[in-house]
Amino acid sequence: MGKARIELGEKGENLAVDFLRKKGYRIVAMNFRSSLGEVDLVAQERDTTVFVEVKTRRSVQYGTPQESVTGAKQSRIVKTALSYLKKNNLGNGNYRFDVVAVVIDRGGGVKSMELIRDAFEPDGWYG
Repeated sequence: MGKARIELGEKGENLAVDFLRKKGYRIVAMNFRSSLGEVDLVAQERDTTVFVEVKTRRSVQYGTPQESVTGAKQSRIVKTALSYLKKNNLGNGNYRFDVVAVVIDRGGGVKSMELIRDAFEPDGWYG
């Protein structure tokens, strides 16, 4: 991945952290990695552990950021989330998967930011 894309992703994640905190989320981990994949943000909202995928784009010419969270990407996030839950003994708690879609304009300002709660379900996973 190119440096510009990495920087864009990091900017989007930092913007998403501030955005989510203002909505009452408590960020507990950033870029949680396991051998199965990565989850951008792990947050707590009341009694729910929330796994957040942040997608950042400079335009929607080729689709919205949230459209890039494909089934394969969702599957990797779910498997990584299961790893996080097991590692932290949270298997019996509440959890969900959110997406934060960020569009940044050429000047680096936020053009749009959207939180999609319960963005997808963990197909066939009985955590």
